[in-house]
Amino acid sequence: MAIESPPTSDVTASSATSASAASAVASAPPRLSGRARLVLFVLCAAQFMVALDFSVLNVALPVLGKDLGLSTTGLQWAVTAFALPSGGFLLLFGRIADLYGRRRLFLAGLTLFGAASLLATLAWDPASFLAGRALQGLGAAVIVPTGMSLLTTTFPEGPLRDRALGISGTLLSLGFTVGMVAGGVLTDTLGWRSTMGLLTVASLGVLAVAPRALEESRTADRPRLDVPGAVSVTGGLLALIYALTTAAERGFGGADVVVTLVLGVVLLCAFVVVESRTAAPLVSLPMLRRRTVAFGNLGGLVTFSMMSTVVFVLTLYLQEVLDLSPFATGLVFGVQGLLSVVAGMFAPRVIGRIGARRTLALSLIGQGLFIGVLLGLGTESGVWLATVAVSLASMFHLGAIIAYGLTVTSGVPNDEQGLATGLVTTTQQVGLTVGIPLLGVLATTQGSLFDGVRTVVAVAAAILLAAGAVVAAGLRRG
Repeated sequence: MAIESPPTSDVTASSATSASAASAVASAPPRLSGRARLVLFVLCAAQFMVALDFSVLNVALPVLGKDLGLSTTGLQWAVTAFALPSGGFLLLFGRIADLYGRRRLFLAGLTLFGAASLLATLAWDPASFLAGRALQGLGAAVIVPTGMSLLTTTFPEGPLRDRALGISGTLLSLGFTVGMVAGGVLTDTLGWRSTMGLLTVASLGVLAVAPRALEESRTADRPRLDVPGAVSVTGGLLALIYALTTAAERGFGGADVVVTLVLGVVLLCAFVVVESRTAAPLVSLPMLRRRTVAFGNLGGLVTFSMMSTVVFVLTLYLQEVLDLSPFATGLVFGVQGLLSVVAGMFAPRVIGRIGARRTLALSLIGQGLFIGVLLGLGTESGVWLATVAVSLASMFHLGAIIAYGLTVTSGVPNDEQGLATGLVTTTQQVGLTVGIPLLGVLATTQGSLFDGVRTVVAVAAAILLAAGAVVAAGLRRG
């Protein structure tokens, strides 16, 4: 029996329908498999937990100090003890993970973080508490780069990675905000130890799921670890972070600040020399010469440092100038967190339309403009203006976080993803650490706290706008 061919018009219609369906599928948001969702859950939960640790203790510090007998200087070290190792060891652990196994090191970091959180929860004196905080920072220095490199090697470059990094960036921002709200609630109801207990429970929960969800990942070859490079960059970052955080408390005139600041610069310069001469460098200088890496990390450094500084001075403004309670202040930043979640949902779509580079530059500019709006704050009122402006600035901040991570890691081969993500997360941690010492001190050295807050806001807005212009120009030819 002969088979009749369909009329030409039917073939054309069928082809058009197929093309339309294919176009619809191509434009549909990427779907994650069940296992991919589990991997993403584990990695994002770990990042959320570390972000939570950055802020959950802030509201509890005065109560903690009275309970443990910590002086004002000791309270500063409650923050510094975490920041030093978490920022100083990131590059080293990112490279070790590349060579010896990202999954293995990630699990070790989770275990260390959980044990350190338990020590901080049960602390019986200042020394034991600060030891717990330092070990928490060391665990975070393992978790953050290994988690990011596991994410970028699990999800291929393209829409899936864009979506995964969007979710991760949203939870990172949300974790910082949730920490501020949760810290106040937990301290008022259960005491300051519950803030550290929360992190202990969270780390155990992630550790229970992670071994079954994650697969091992490492580079194909295993070159020798660049020990001189590791020592110089780790020592340089530790010295620099110590100098800046100490300067926030006592100013830049102290001998220890000057010595460690100079030492940090010298060690980082030595690191560059070492890396140019070693066969298997910790950081590939050609990678640093890539425009996407250099300008992407510049954007990340600025967005993190300026946003953390503005949140810090706004906390002082709301409580010291407008007399808001810590809980009410936390609610202001809770709105900020909710809008960050919204931004995280839409940022990957924006990046898909205009690209990560343009998104990064525009996000820095948008963040700067809305921070500039805070210059309209007054001494009698300003809660609503502060809430709206910082929340909208945070939406652009979230876009910048996602865009700079994509910009830096795009086009990097899998065997160097740990290095690339180590740079990303080092920028993140250093940005969170140095912004407040560099600019926050202006808030307390002006004629009044209100004048200081306005000065910081103006400087932060100017830096963000300038950085947006520089990043746009630098990446245009990248």
